[in-house]
Amino acid sequence: MRPFRSIALLVAAVPALAFAQGASPAQPPAAPGPDATAPASPSPAEPPERQRTERDAPAVPQSQPEAAPATPSAPAVTDEDDADKAPSSAPAASVPADAPVLDTGEAPRTTDAQQQRLVNGAPLYNPNVNVHIVQKKRFADEGKHELVLYPAAVQVNGKFTNHVGTALSYVYHLQENFALQVGGQYNWYSDESDFNLELIDKVREQAQAASSLLLQWGAHAGVEVTPLYGKFAFFNNSLAQFSVVLSGGAGIGKTRHLIRPQVANEVDGQTYQVPARFGDTGNKFLGEVGGGFRVQFGEHYALRLEVRDLIYTARVDKVDGCNLADFEALEAARAANQPFEGLNLSGSCQVSKFDGVDPKTKKNYREDIILGRDLVAEPSSDVLNNVSFYAGFSVLF
Repeated sequence: MRPFRSIALLVAAVPALAFAQGASPAQPPAAPGPDATAPASPSPAEPPERQRTERDAPAVPQSQPEAAPATPSAPAVTDEDDADKAPSSAPAASVPADAPVLDTGEAPRTTDAQQQRLVNGAPLYNPNVNVHIVQKKRFADEGKHELVLYPAAVQVNGKFTNHVGTALSYVYHLQENFALQVGGQYNWYSDESDFNLELIDKVREQAQAASSLLLQWGAHAGVEVTPLYGKFAFFNNSLAQFSVVLSGGAGIGKTRHLIRPQVANEVDGQTYQVPARFGDTGNKFLGEVGGGFRVQFGEHYALRLEVRDLIYTARVDKVDGCNLADFEALEAARAANQPFEGLNLSGSCQVSKFDGVDPKTKKNYREDIILGRDLVAEPSSDVLNNVSFYAGFSVLF
């Protein structure tokens, strides 16, 4: 009995002796309580292998210093900068597909790889980028013929005169921006303005020939240049080619002037309207300058909108071919009630225009002699500007 009791006491005293000498027996980690705080010794960046090694390593008695630990421990990490260099065998955490995107301060992407494809150095489909491309003209003009018809040419600066006519032009394009042109115009309506007719009717005065000379027709030749051109879209899927055209030329024009406005003449108790009487004032030098737009639809058709200024001299030294000396002789014969045959007149004077009586209205044409003489009595060297708006279309071939 006594020997067994001694052996039991000896076995119980061995662990106590080892604890007294400094050996730490292995103890399982205590579960943290609700108020427990994390220990300060392990670093946040300390790898999990080290923590597991220190917990699971068996206690080594003081008397056995040469014994190696069962599991090699990882090197301790003490510097925060070296924590990033410490190896880690923990698996990377996978991000759920529906996880919220964190705000990193960068602008969200609005384009994909296709939209970022470059065309001439610029994104093709990026909605935040405008791509400007300059293309060549769709249809070349060099070497082409163009026939232009202006059904309406309306004067826009008529103060003493009104003109409405039709014009026709032929254009040959020597180069892309330079062409030769030949044109003509006939004014099927050319008359005094209402303002001038009112002056004649109320105060028996009218504008001088330098301000009211009428243009019957004109012909000119010159050049046309195209300094600018471009294109625009219409109906969403069609393109039209437009160009700015400038023209200039010189030629000749036929003029006339009002001698007597329309008047009423009473014959045998019946009133007749005597039509207006115009006198031929001869051919004048004609200049032409203008500019406008040409809009081409397809290869062979175009529309033209232009403004042209027809400039012609306003000097009136003859009416119906009669000069001042001719009118003086005619007026002397009329006052003496003598016939005009045998008078010393110029070869161009049309005496029949100032002689005779209208069989229907009984209007005596000799009364127009004094009116014609007043027109040539004070000739002027001024020029007139007939500014008109031209609208037409052309065919290219």
